[in-house]
Amino acid sequence: MKTVLVIDDEESIRKSLSGILKDEGYNVLTEGSGKAGIKAFTEKSPNAVLLDVWLPDGDGAGVLEEMVKIDKKIPVIMISGHSDIDTAIKTIKIGAYDFIEKPLSLDRIIITVENAVKFNSLSEKKTIMAASIPNPGGRGGLELVGESAAIKHLKEKIQKAAPSAAPALIAGENGTGKELVAIALHLNGLRNEEPFIAINCAAVPEDLIESEIFGYEKGAFTGAAGRKRGKFELADGGTIFLDEIGDMSLRMQSKILRVLQEGRFQRVGGESDVEADVRVIAATNKDLEAEISGGRFRRDLFYRLNVIPFFIPPLRERREDIPPLINYFIKIFCGNAARLEIDEPAMDVLKNYGWPGNVRELKNIIERFSILNLHNKITAQDVIGELKIKYPAEAQNNGAGEAGGVAGSDIIVASPDKVVADEAKQSPADDSPPQNILSPKNVNDSERFMSAGSFKQAKEEFERAYLIRKLRENDGNITKTARILGMSRRNLQKRISSLNIIFN
Repeated sequence: MKTVLVIDDEESIRKSLSGILKDEGYNVLTEGSGKAGIKAFTEKSPNAVLLDVWLPDGDGAGVLEEMVKIDKKIPVIMISGHSDIDTAIKTIKIGAYDFIEKPLSLDRIIITVENAVKFNSLSEKKTIMAASIPNPGGRGGLELVGESAAIKHLKEKIQKAAPSAAPALIAGENGTGKELVAIALHLNGLRNEEPFIAINCAAVPEDLIESEIFGYEKGAFTGAAGRKRGKFELADGGTIFLDEIGDMSLRMQSKILRVLQEGRFQRVGGESDVEADVRVIAATNKDLEAEISGGRFRRDLFYRLNVIPFFIPPLRERREDIPPLINYFIKIFCGNAARLEIDEPAMDVLKNYGWPGNVRELKNIIERFSILNLHNKITAQDVIGELKIKYPAEAQNNGAGEAGGVAGSDIIVASPDKVVADEAKQSPADDSPPQNILSPKNVNDSERFMSAGSFKQAKEEFERAYLIRKLRENDGNITKTARILGMSRRNLQKRISSLNIIFN
């Protein structure tokens, strides 16, 4: 409901205007002096003001000047029964929205207030929209790039779900592009000309998140000098994106649930409900069903949010998307001049890396190369140095998956010497390339085990062949293989490294 502030020294005028405006559906505040009017203007932030030129404690033009300094986006309509053209010109120059003479025309008051409120809404919307979604063609891009079946399916699902106002829940690891999916849902939907407001629930302290999401009234807490609108109110008519909702406290979860159920909420320190027509899109990097089992997430909220579920697979599970993503980021960061070139061995290293930071990590690496590389050509050694990749020999000594290694990776790439050999195109006889473990010929027959010199050697040969076979059966997916074998992913990575099982 929009609010109109009426400031006039005549009580009859205040009552008359209040009754008329309430009949039109406005919430009306009335004050009889300039000082009280400025106080209400500051604390309540009305959508429009009707201000008398002559007030008992000062000139209405002076009150207008104060209001323009506080918030020039709120339109002020001047009213007076004894003024001349000079007064009207003076107040318009100061910043008045319009000037109406008494006796007041009912129709003109209604039309002028309606136009003023629309002007205020458009001004606020313009400000909100300018800060809501970055330019899709800007630095870093907002495009979902990829050729994998998973990305194609994701794009198709976005097109189908975008026109709906139903809540959506996006799951995926950090850096996979959950916010991009939320923005795509908004831009392709029926609310694309309304605000898109995002808040990271994990980044806001627990004692502040309620006031950030729902806003607050003056005096709600120490430092609350005036009313502030929250994210839900700013997103009215549009979309609110609750990122990392799995980190939200149970208390806040219950308040979000109420908004989803009833479409209304209360500001912190407020007594009246505020209505908001908002599409809610949430995202998480956690397994919410496991969080529910652990008592850390509300089951009813999960069902409310999970009307349209999305899952974005990690980059290591869609390696065919890596080359187009690299080309996309090169185009963004380098433009058409001095384009980066990535040689084939370097591209192989990039494709075989585990990308624990997913697309965000890949984007940062390409941006770094675009700034720091002096020759506009990226070699495998450049990539190896930037990614600080550990190799089988190092992993055996230091432990695979430790800091600085390929944490979260399902691939261990060939050693730096091997990459250099490939780049120098040395003879395969001098340094034959490691064979792909997915090839059946890598699993030797039992004769090798039987001819081993010791029990330890035979056991290692068997374990190596066994793990290669299981990895091949699961398309090289370490996570899936570890689950089937009943061991942790970390321990499986260590065994792969210690047994020198090399992924090409």
